[in-house]
Amino acid sequence: MGALLAVDVAAHAPIEVALSWHLQSNHYPAVPQSMIPVCIAAIDAINEDDSERSIELPECVQWRGEDFAPAWAIAEAHHLDPFLSDGEV
Repeated sequence: MGALLAVDVAAHAPIEVALSWHLQSNHYPAVPQSMIPVCIAAIDAINEDDSERSIELPECVQWRGEDFAPAWAIAEAHHLDPFLSDGEV
């Protein structure tokens, strides 16, 4: 049910609002709001067909010991499929 609601919110709300709702409501524990710009950057990269693009993570967040993560990894970890133009990572 959360995924279907995420699709609807993604289609009808500004991206920042939709992601805020999605990261807080569809994840436990909730994902920090500091990840919203990171998720937007990942969505943009994937929609531009560059899923390997390296995206800087917020302070105190790491991926495999690094301060950067590929767009696809961010999208997978945060279930961003509803926000992608083709609907899947």
